[in-house]
Parts: sequence; C-alpha cells; structure tokens
Amino acid sequence: MHRQVGELTSDYGPLDILWLDGGWVNAKTHPDAIVGRGEVPWPQDIDMQELAALARKNQSGLIVVDRAVGGPYENYRTPEQQIPDTPLPYPWETCMTLGNSWSYAPRDHYKSARQIVHMLVDIVAKGGNYLLKVGPDANGELPTEAVARLAEIGAWMKINGEAIYATRPLAPYREGKLCFTHAKDGPVYAIYLLDEGEGIPVVIDLNNISPASGTTVHLLGSDVELKWQRDGAGMRIAVPEAVRYQAANNYAVSLRISVMQPGRKQ
Repeated sequence: MHRQVGELTSDYGPLDILWLDGGWVNAKTHPDAIVGRGEVPWPQDIDMQELAALARKNQSGLIVVDRAVGGPYENYRTPEQQIPDTPLPYPWETCMTLGNSWSYAPRDHYKSARQIVHMLVDIVAKGGNYLLKVGPDANGELPTEAVARLAEIGAWMKINGEAIYATRPLAPYREGKLCFTHAKDGPVYAIYLLDEGEGIPVVIDLNNISPASGTTVHLLGSDVELKWQRDGAGMRIAVPEAVRYQAANNYAVSLRISVMQPGRKQ
C-alpha cells in the first residue's frame, strides 16, 4: 500500500487530494486490522501516520481524506448520500451519486437538474462542498442521459456560479426557499429555490438581511437594478415583470446584494 501511494504521489504530476475509502484499516476500531481477528488473517493497519507523511512529502499541500476512520490525518469529512440539517463545525463535503448507483448501472435513474441544483445550493449555504459521482460504462464513457444532466446543471452554473464558487455561509443560512451565501469581502447572495412550474415572486422578502444606504440589488443574469425598501430588520425586493420573464423556467435564481450594514455577522 505504501509503495503504491508512493508511486502515485511521485510519478504522475501534481495531485490535490488523497481520498482513502477504507474503513477496515485502523487497529484501534476495526478487528480486521489485527492479525488473527476479523475476516482477514494478515495485518490490515496501513499506519496512517507514516502513509500521510510519505504522501505529503511527495506532494506539498496535499489534502488527505482518511474517510471512514477519522483522526488527525483527515482534512475534511464526507457525509455520504445525505445533507446535514445544519452547518457542521468542521470542513465537510457531501458525496452523492447522480443516479442511484456508485458504479455504472444500465437504466439507472438520474436525479433531475433541478434537484441537484437545489441540493448544491443547500450544501454551499451550510458551508459544504458537493462531490457528485457519475459512473462510466464498460467503454469508459459517461451515459448520454448523465451527460445531458450535467450540461443542464452547467448552464445554470454559468449564470449563477458567482453565488456558489469561493463563497462562505451566511447566517441564517436558509429561510424557507431562500438560501444565503456571501463572497469574501464582497456581496451577499440570496438564492431563491423554484419548484417546477413556479414563477419568480413579484416581491422577495429577506427577513434577516439588513441593507446599508447605497445598497444595489441585481438578479444574476440581468443588468436591471432592482428596487428595494427596508422592512423591519430585513428588506423587501421588487422584481419587475421583464426580469421575471427573462429568468423564467429556472431551477433557482440568485440575488446579488452589494452592501451590508457594518458589523453584521458573516
């Protein structure tokens, strides 16, 4: 195992992540790691301390995911096929399949682009990353339906990506159909999740976003500056018909809010 990881981390150029998926290789918690116990008659403890040191010596800055065991060598954790109800107090990534299977399965049932976008927004608003798995077929090719689904998601990201990439979570994270993110030292984003067939509301209320004087609001993909007014501790944003028509049949729409009140927690 150490020789294989040594080869992979030294002979194939720069690597970002060593993602270990074995839960039976820790002598403290798994009987299979101890000689004469479990199902395997030889030692299974791969010695994470030495292995992580070897990999990081060959790849400076390497991120290690000691996925199923946990401990000092995991840089982040990976809840599988689920999204936490609330933000987690450590770096995390939801790993999930586009269909039902981790590997290729003929006639697999793929999640809709709307469903994936809604999951992505929910995850990012809670401070997580989204790993989406698609299994190639026996020829090493991705199924046509999966490729089409990824293209649909990519089209949405082309317009709304700035509300997703390199953003941070922003309390209260979610209000009903609204999720919140913010750019580092930049604007706040309120992402409205649309059900199939649902139109963009004429008015969008943000109950916990307190704007400063001079705040500007735009819907991503539109150059029209939206009118807003203060409403208690929040704000009320009017979306004119032309903007609603331009963004019709969308999975979700993102509002860019340029300025926040000084001192707001982010």
